[in-house]
Amino acid sequence: MHRLVGAVAALGLMALSASANAETWRIGLEEIEGSVQHRYAERFKELVEKKSDDEINVQLLPYGTWGSTYSALYDAIQGGAIQLGFGSGFLGGTVPESQLLNLNYIMPDDQWLTAKVLNSDAFLKSEPWRQAFRARDLVALAELPEGNQAWTANKAVRTPADMKGLNIRVMDNSLLRATYRAYGASPTSIAYGELYSALQQGQAEGNIQPIFAHEEMGFYEVQDYMIFAGQSQFVATLIGNADWYDGLSDDQRAMIDAVTKKLVREGHDIQTRFNKKRLKAIRSKSDIEIIELDDAQRDAFRELARPVRETYIEEVGERGEQSLNTLLDAVKKADGKQ
Repeated sequence: MHRLVGAVAALGLMALSASANAETWRIGLEEIEGSVQHRYAERFKELVEKKSDDEINVQLLPYGTWGSTYSALYDAIQGGAIQLGFGSGFLGGTVPESQLLNLNYIMPDDQWLTAKVLNSDAFLKSEPWRQAFRARDLVALAELPEGNQAWTANKAVRTPADMKGLNIRVMDNSLLRATYRAYGASPTSIAYGELYSALQQGQAEGNIQPIFAHEEMGFYEVQDYMIFAGQSQFVATLIGNADWYDGLSDDQRAMIDAVTKKLVREGHDIQTRFNKKRLKAIRSKSDIEIIELDDAQRDAFRELARPVRETYIEEVGERGEQSLNTLLDAVKKADGKQ
């Protein structure tokens, strides 16, 4: 019995020692606990810790735990204080080429196909996309499409004429502003935390969000219509600090690659489940009118959005153009294989 107790105690000490010596990877989220990013990060943590035999501890930092602005998160990742994190629309201020993912009507209508294309080696590991992040001391490790973005407004929007003059809130992103000006709207940037009251008080007349965000933040409570135009998905890029990544062992980099590849399907399933549940909640808790544009109505917006691609190229430069062409080629090939 004494030998058994001693063995158990020794194993406990070994576990404590292993835990004490575990390497910590911190991952900063743009979203709150219970969000799509949070669930994806939980699975990333589970898989990394299991594959590393608990030699790596992954610490999740939800929205608000790392600072008050998204740029603070990106700065922390660039500086190495946080090893990993997500970047979406606001990332364009740090990596201008990443605004590519905000362009309207460039992704497949099929959301699963979009997830596969964005995470394919043909796009994710392409030289122009890789260099766009490397130039800012970052690496792009995965793309997480978080579902179709929907418009909400206080009037029905079915045509560009209906969008004319609409004071619609967009993220602080020059390409998004250019896109909605092309539609005839009057885009405005309002801090996320102030958006509910801005919509409630009429400072903004419309809004663009993935479904889960509309529900989590209650934006649907102060809007009359929700419009599905199929213009874009909300995409977050999983980024890492370049020096940290380069300092990993070959086995660790291979492990990250294996984990992120596994999470392509899981990430898609997470966002699908979350968005279906949140849309059901919106329908049950409100009388907001849901409008789904037909193909002809979408085509009217699609034509207006196309010239914004040239705006993107003019603003970002050759590397942006190469990234756009790489993505469009990958989409075309993937569409042909359906």
